[in-house]
Amino acid sequence: MSEPVHIKARKGEIAEHVIVAGDPARVKLVSGLLETPKLVSDIRGYHVYTGLYRGVPVTVAVHGIGSASAVLVLEELIMLGARVVVRLGTCGGMVKELDVGDLVIPTGASYYCGGLFHQYVEEPVCQAALPSYELLENIVTQVRKLGKKHMVAPVVSCDAFYTEPGFVEKWVNRGMVAVDMETAPILAVSLLRRVKAASVLIVSNSLVKPTGFALASELERHVKDVAPAVLEALIRTSVR
Repeated sequence: MSEPVHIKARKGEIAEHVIVAGDPARVKLVSGLLETPKLVSDIRGYHVYTGLYRGVPVTVAVHGIGSASAVLVLEELIMLGARVVVRLGTCGGMVKELDVGDLVIPTGASYYCGGLFHQYVEEPVCQAALPSYELLENIVTQVRKLGKKHMVAPVVSCDAFYTEPGFVEKWVNRGMVAVDMETAPILAVSLLRRVKAASVLIVSNSLVKPTGFALASELERHVKDVAPAVLEALIRTSVR
C-alpha cells in the first residue's frame, strides 16, 4: 500500500525528520518547540504537526499505544517522506539505578517473536531491532550535554502492559534495563524500510522499587528538559 489511510497529509507536509510519541499531550508539548507548527492531520487521534526547528523541517506525530499502532503510523509517515525517526517515549525501569525522570537510550530492543514481527519477516527468525548508529551517537552526545541522568543500554518491548510474574527478573538476567511497548517494532520495521530510527525513553515508574507511576503532567518537566536535545540530534542526522 502506498496511500496512507490514517494520516491524511499530503507529501511535503511530512518532514524527513520526525519525532513520534504515544501520548498526544507529549506530542503537542514538543510541537510547541517548533517554529510555526501546523496541525497537518488529526484522524482517529493521530495528531501530526509539522514546523521548523532551527530552520529545519520537523514533524511530531502521535503513534498511539502498542506495536500495531506504532508501526501503522511509522509506515504511513514513511510513505509520506519520513527518513529519520525518534521515539520520545516512556518506560518502566527494571534496575534499581533508574528513578522516575531518568532517561534510557536503547542500544537495541528485545521482543517476543510472533504476531506483528512474524507477519513482517514471514519465517521463524528474529529481525534485528537496533537503532541507527549515527542517530544514536547524536542523541547520546546531546543528552550528555544536558547533564541529565541517563543509561545507554538495551530494553525489552512487549505488547502486554500488565505482564506475568517473573517478567522483570527474566529480562534483567538477559541484560535488559527497562521495558516499553513500542521501541522494538519501530526499530525493526525501520531497518526493513531502510530509514534511520532510535528511541529515547523517560522512566515513568520502577518495577523494582516503590516509585509510583508518574502521569503525563508529572513528566512534563522531564519532556521539556530532553526534547531540545532530541530535536538537536534529529536535525544533525543525515537522511541518507
